[in-house]
Amino acid sequence: MEYGSGGGGGGGGTSSGGGDPRDAAERRKKRYHRHTANQIQRLEAIFKECPHPDEKTRLQLSRDLGLAPRQIKFWFQNRRTQMKAQHERADNCALRAENDKIRCENIAIREALKNVICPSCPPVTEDSYFDEQKLRIENMQLKEELDKVSSIAAKYIGRPISQLPPVQPIHLSSLDLSMSSFVGHGPNSLDLDLDLLPGSSLTIPSLAFSSLNLSDMDKSLMADIAGNAMEELIRLVQTNEPLWMKSAIDGKDVLNFQNYDRIFPRANSHLKNHNVRIEASRDSGVVIMNGLALVDMFMDANKWQEFFPTIVSKARTLEVISSGVMGSRTSTLQLMYEELQVLSPLVPTRQLYFLRFCQQIEQSSWAIVDVSYDITQENLYSSTSCKVHRLPSGCLIQDMPNGYSKVTWVEHVEVEEKGIIHRLCRDLIHSGLAFGAERWVGTLQRVCEKYACLMVNSNPTHDLGGVIPSPEGKRSMMKLAKRMVSNFCASINPSNGHQWNTISGLNEFEVRATLQKSTDPGQPNGVIISAATTIWLPVPPQNVFNFFRDERNRPQWDVLSNQNPVQEVAHIANGSHPGNCISVLRAYNTSQNNMLILQESCIDSSGALVVYSPVDVPAINIAMSGEDPTYIPLLPSGFTISPDGHQLDQDAASCSSSSNASTIGGRSGGSLITVVFQILVSSLPSAKMSPESVNTVNNLIGSTVHQIKAALNCSTS
Repeated sequence: MEYGSGGGGGGGGTSSGGGDPRDAAERRKKRYHRHTANQIQRLEAIFKECPHPDEKTRLQLSRDLGLAPRQIKFWFQNRRTQMKAQHERADNCALRAENDKIRCENIAIREALKNVICPSCPPVTEDSYFDEQKLRIENMQLKEELDKVSSIAAKYIGRPISQLPPVQPIHLSSLDLSMSSFVGHGPNSLDLDLDLLPGSSLTIPSLAFSSLNLSDMDKSLMADIAGNAMEELIRLVQTNEPLWMKSAIDGKDVLNFQNYDRIFPRANSHLKNHNVRIEASRDSGVVIMNGLALVDMFMDANKWQEFFPTIVSKARTLEVISSGVMGSRTSTLQLMYEELQVLSPLVPTRQLYFLRFCQQIEQSSWAIVDVSYDITQENLYSSTSCKVHRLPSGCLIQDMPNGYSKVTWVEHVEVEEKGIIHRLCRDLIHSGLAFGAERWVGTLQRVCEKYACLMVNSNPTHDLGGVIPSPEGKRSMMKLAKRMVSNFCASINPSNGHQWNTISGLNEFEVRATLQKSTDPGQPNGVIISAATTIWLPVPPQNVFNFFRDERNRPQWDVLSNQNPVQEVAHIANGSHPGNCISVLRAYNTSQNNMLILQESCIDSSGALVVYSPVDVPAINIAMSGEDPTYIPLLPSGFTISPDGHQLDQDAASCSSSSNASTIGGRSGGSLITVVFQILVSSLPSAKMSPESVNTVNNLIGSTVHQIKAALNCSTS
């Protein structure tokens, strides 16, 4: 960021005559000074303690940092202005949400009155009078609340919110980016006023969740349902035959539905449709984390979402029914909401309301069960293309020596597909790899390894590369990479009202995009377009992952590198697999000397990720020095890699293994690759996107896909 080294007043910046305009422009350029990373760190540290330093402090900073006192003064003025603007944006968003809530309540009142009044009946004056009085009282209460909010708004915008123009409703269906929108229209026909798009501060479920009101009878019913679900889960975890059988295809556990229905009889399916499909899976594994830490993570909705960013796109605790016994997690019961995702725009998210119940079984064993619970708000957020009812599912956690745990996981759901599953993802979903127990356990093992690496204070020499000077720097870099991966996963299944729109429907692959305004301090401010496509390649996922994570192959697929070589300048191991790591890459490009690439790659039995983001050198230095990387802007792009779900019999799998074919999850075959790009369209919040922007995104993704296929010797058909 550039800060003025001159002042707002004074006439020294202009000449007495009308000289060459280029000379005046040159003089204006010289009045700006780019501070170093160390100067900014020192100024930020002082600002946190004292936003309004006195003259003595400014003079001391001037001597210490080698800056003019005027530069110090202007830096603090600009920083205070920036902080005030951030507070204004946050308060304005809160005010808009409150205003919308009041408006919706008024509309609901008017609609209720329309339904109550019968046109064929004569009006009753007494009832009408009391109804009118009731509405007057409610309006007075609303006015008092609005006045309170207005007093807060007046501090920042100079006038109460009641004097602001009304907020118009947003119709997302009007955002049509299909190719048919371009045909037969003028060059400005696609221009979109992105000021009308909702920002990242809008949260869909907040209004409905705040009105949740459970009676004692509801809570008693929930406790009974959770207790029965816990008994069923323990039997599913501990019993093999006759409940579970080994699959002849891949050796995985398969539920015997006839025996299950006999042992756990139910009147009928919870989903009233003959197209209901049942998904049931069980898997187990050893993880590097003790049982109590796992239980604490599972029972905290924020930690749950943070721990599984590749699977859980949203999670929230709606109500704590029971807070546990004697301050522990045992007997904790809570009502939760979550959205589950596959990292592809072709697969819709699954939305669930469910009870989560934790019980300590033995001294070192805990069981956590999830079971769906229908509430009145479900209709507001049920997916239009997929409805899911979770039967008793969950995990058994057993402590092992040296801080390890054995986790046995069961996933059991009824699924009603209201739409057609995309042909590329059909095998992935039907095989259980998309939402099954194997994916949960594999992801849990990898993430626990990552957290174990984060807790290690020692830094091996080969991880440093002579660059990261301290354990604090390593943790700061891992924190930065973790935020990058979370932002990447969130961009694939956008929430807050943003939806994918098809912008290219070519025969070979389909490109989808979404637009949003970013005000998050961890992202560049402005308008961002996220574009993605999913393709199939007849290459095992392990081979595709090895290709992407090797920086020597980057010129073969990165169209933005202009085929320049890339070198790894720093490396942090993130797990036992050599591909689980964080890298800092430098491209030999003379026009980008100040830019590095932060990249994280990870792989487990369910799939792999390669995520990267450009970061400038001063920002990397801040992270490597151990400073807080929260405000370093990131705009991640990358690839998700998963098996295609095509089942091989044991003979074919053994042949693949004997021929040294790389496999994920004991399978060999093709891969589903999702290519994701996030591009800052403009730093201006009022910017508009033209057809040229859409063509640029299409060409970028198309060129990348073709180069990947060429590098991996795959046919373009």
